[in-house]
Amino acid sequence: QGLCSRLKTSPIDGLSGQPADIEKRINAFGQNLIPPKKPKTFLQLVWEALQDVTLIILEVAAVISLGLSFYRPPDTERQHCGKAAGGGHDDNEAEAGWIEGAAILLSVICVVLVTAFNDWSKDKQFRGLQSRIEQEQKFSVVRRGQIIELPVAEIVVGDIAQVKYGDLLPADGVLIQGNDLKIDESSLTGESDQVKKTLEKDPMLLSGTHVMEGSGKMLVTAVGVNSQTGIIFTLLGAGEDDDEDDEEKKEKEEKKKQKKNKKQDGSVENRKKAKAQDGAAMEMQPLNSDEGADAEEKKKASVPKKEKSVLQGKLTKLAVQIGKGGLLMSAVTVIILVVLFLVDTFWYQGLPWVKDCTPIYIQFFVKFFIIGLQS
Repeated sequence: QGLCSRLKTSPIDGLSGQPADIEKRINAFGQNLIPPKKPKTFLQLVWEALQDVTLIILEVAAVISLGLSFYRPPDTERQHCGKAAGGGHDDNEAEAGWIEGAAILLSVICVVLVTAFNDWSKDKQFRGLQSRIEQEQKFSVVRRGQIIELPVAEIVVGDIAQVKYGDLLPADGVLIQGNDLKIDESSLTGESDQVKKTLEKDPMLLSGTHVMEGSGKMLVTAVGVNSQTGIIFTLLGAGEDDDEDDEEKKEKEEKKKQKKNKKQDGSVENRKKAKAQDGAAMEMQPLNSDEGADAEEKKKASVPKKEKSVLQGKLTKLAVQIGKGGLLMSAVTVIILVVLFLVDTFWYQGLPWVKDCTPIYIQFFVKFFIIGLQS
């Protein structure tokens, strides 16, 4: 009764349901929504797609190939450079050498744009589906003495909610009437045992838990980010972090203070060391190294290790093996192409190595590298 009077609600009739009262409660206690993270922009998704190692290597190789394709050796040395410089059978082949590099760059751009667009459309569809589910989810509350079905997002602090078997509690509350009520709190505590709720013992009902037996009424005391589920989601980063900038500023200020303190401590220590004897200084060195090693070990021990399931471990191992096999075959392909080029140019054609033709040879090697990467 005391809690109901403080929240200005009736345990029997519930809230009046007047818009002004509901709006006042939303402003005071928040809405029963966990704001999602801001969606990534298309440019951010493009940047993420560009982080692929294979695409980065292709981009670098394509730029090098494109730049070298415009190089032409002097006319006097062109005959010694082979076909690529126009000294062979076809001048058009040398003039069209830039097409390969441009085509690779164009293909990389297409891959990046398609990947980013797919990620963007998937995120948009997922958010639309999630909002539709939230709108369709309803819960029974008492307002003006009548039981009505309200969308979960419209439940406010002070509502009298009816709970029954099979319900997923949408907010935190206090049990004010119960009939053999048992709750499954495994989603919060990890314990599979059902928890019995009574007015005298453990009357708190938490959002995100399931009603397994019985029925009752509860007074809603916390909604949205202030509820137990909202707090967990916020800590996990699923909610919108409005205070991240403030926390980062505080952390930066603390780091600056620590650096200043370290500098001051260091200057004091240097003065003491200057006054100390050499023998004492030599004795302190192994102690400092041991302390540093202990500190590093503690840091390593404090870093949480990501645990993987047996299937994830096997799949990761298989992916690494496939990657190594592909890398080996690519290396073999590049080596074979380079050897064939050297044998054909300098042994079969009998051309000498000319300094002015070095960019042409590099262009060939880059081309072979691209072929090996794509194979």
